[in-house]
Amino acid sequence: MKRLTRMLMLAGAWTACILGCVGVFVPVLPTTPLILLATFLFAKSSPRCHAWIVSTKVYRTYVAAFKEAGGIPAATKVRILTVSFVLMGASALIVQKPVVWIILGCVALFLIYLMSVRIPTISLENVRAARDAKEAD
Repeated sequence: MKRLTRMLMLAGAWTACILGCVGVFVPVLPTTPLILLATFLFAKSSPRCHAWIVSTKVYRTYVAAFKEAGGIPAATKVRILTVSFVLMGASALIVQKPVVWIILGCVALFLIYLMSVRIPTISLENVRAARDAKEAD
């Protein structure tokens, strides 16, 4: 990969990562898509930064479990939905604009669709078995 391309991707990854972290505190700024973008760009530009982001507790808890076992446990889905809806509700109260409410409503419907239809629900035992099998390799 050309050096300039790699440096631009690395700069974009850090920008997405920082904006994703700021999005935790700023209403309507998306956090998850930015962090996923940062992970993708880190994977393409910097093995060391990619190793760092995939070693975080949040990544191991949510993304790695999905990648290893092919689904998410029901308790984790409930926690994701609860946190997301509380934060989207707070954003809707803080930003008193109907267009933001429509966007948040669409995001909420899409999240419900993902959690109930697209992402399989698995048991915690399946996650543990997949992690044990991966560690044995």
